[in-house]
Amino acid sequence: MRPDELPARLAQIEAQGLYRRRLVLEKRLGPEFECEGRRLLNFCSNDYLGLSDHREVIKAMQTAAEAYGVGSGASHLVSGHGPAHQALEEALAEFTGRERALLFSTGYMANLGVITALAERGDWVFEDRLNHASLLDGARLSGARLKRYAHGDMDRLCADLAQCPARGRLLVTDGVFSMDGDLAPLPELAALAREANAWLMVDDAHGLGVIGPSGRGVVEHHGLGPEDVPVLMGTLGKAFGTFGAFVAGSHDLIEYLIQRARPYIYTTALPAAVAEATRVSLALAREESWRRDRLAALIGRFRSRALQSGLPLMESNTPIQPILIGDNEAALGASRALLEAGFLVVAIRPPAVPVGGARLRVTLSTVHEESQVDRLLEALARIIPAAP
Repeated sequence: MRPDELPARLAQIEAQGLYRRRLVLEKRLGPEFECEGRRLLNFCSNDYLGLSDHREVIKAMQTAAEAYGVGSGASHLVSGHGPAHQALEEALAEFTGRERALLFSTGYMANLGVITALAERGDWVFEDRLNHASLLDGARLSGARLKRYAHGDMDRLCADLAQCPARGRLLVTDGVFSMDGDLAPLPELAALAREANAWLMVDDAHGLGVIGPSGRGVVEHHGLGPEDVPVLMGTLGKAFGTFGAFVAGSHDLIEYLIQRARPYIYTTALPAAVAEATRVSLALAREESWRRDRLAALIGRFRSRALQSGLPLMESNTPIQPILIGDNEAALGASRALLEAGFLVVAIRPPAVPVGGARLRVTLSTVHEESQVDRLLEALARIIPAAP
């Protein structure tokens, strides 16, 4: 693309109903924001357990910033790895039931780092078509052959594996699909990976802290263990309310990633203050199971009342509750109408979802009140036509 083509490209994006605009969200109080002098109820945050502004988490960050400063100053392999990082990695390994964990600065970088380290030219990577963009980009960057199968289609994946001549095979999936809210069929994936002598990697960014009896994610939900899912990625900026990501697995896996995962090697380490805050939020998520119980109750309330109203809900029992609209402009219009009514619910459009799959992505949090959920449902019923 030439520099002088930018205006036309931007105009084309807007004409397709795909233009994205940012809001400047100011003072926050629980699930509410102030924006341009208005109070908005936020129903599109991934802060599922309401830990991002917990007073103990904030205090831990403040105390650690006084002790360590606000930046790590270097990569983990130079001088950026300190006792706070080490303690958090050990806590995450114990939480996930794995030998070790490795911190990354973002989930996107973690996924790029793992896939490009474990897959190389001549290998094959198999991915669900609805996987997060970072998983797909990791496969493309690796130089391996990427084979995508229709969402949740285990028969197709089985056939693709049978036709794969490669020695190295990597199966990659979201644990909770971020735009649909449904769970990956992990037992079937684990069985296929074992039969094919392949790696299985699960990105459980939206499951850890929320899914499973003790919040250990979709692996726990399905009764699986490290031998079934040897590569587990999780993020810290969703249910745990802070920032960053990690990969958990065997001692040898983590050592190999330290040696070969370029996004880990060449990136400044997470600030120690963030690591200390995360250690506190992780402990709160484990100890305060009422947060998951309350979230589950809100999900049930939202779904039952939305379905009674005829809203076009998708199949999800997670905090991610998509309302399928289809048309880009119609989804944008519904989002704008909700904004006028005092609710922040973003319209999700391609390429984040398939063409024709535009939707409102409602996300629920422990900090929402039942009355706030009911008010949102009333607004949705006014704005969105009932499903036929």
